[in-house]
Amino acid sequence: QVELVESGGGLVQAGDSLRLSCVGSGRSMRTYAMAWFRQGPGKEREYVGGFSRTGGYTYYADSVKGRFTVSRDNAKNTMYLQMTSLKPEDTAVYFCAADERIITSSLRLRAQYDYWGQGIQVTVSS
Repeated sequence: QVELVESGGGLVQAGDSLRLSCVGSGRSMRTYAMAWFRQGPGKEREYVGGFSRTGGYTYYADSVKGRFTVSRDNAKNTMYLQMTSLKPEDTAVYFCAADERIITSSLRLRAQYDYWGQGIQVTVSS
């Protein structure tokens, strides 16, 4: 069983930066696709960015391209989300997700992920 735990959230001002971490336990995440999703107030949970199973591809939602960067440290079983130039519309609960069977064309689909963290709040004030 895989457990994912997010950390690093908080309250920041517009224009600030923040880094989220997602630590996996139970299994090596080396061959898992991993992703960040977020859910703003009254909104659907949406894909933010992540990696394919091999780690060879990274993908980002258009709304965060150029501002957010995903990275992973397989030795630490950890994935990161570096967020810069934060905007109030980035306010959301951010979730880490992982799956070991997902195909590249389905990486943005939340229903395809078997494992989820509990989520962490990021609030950006204007």
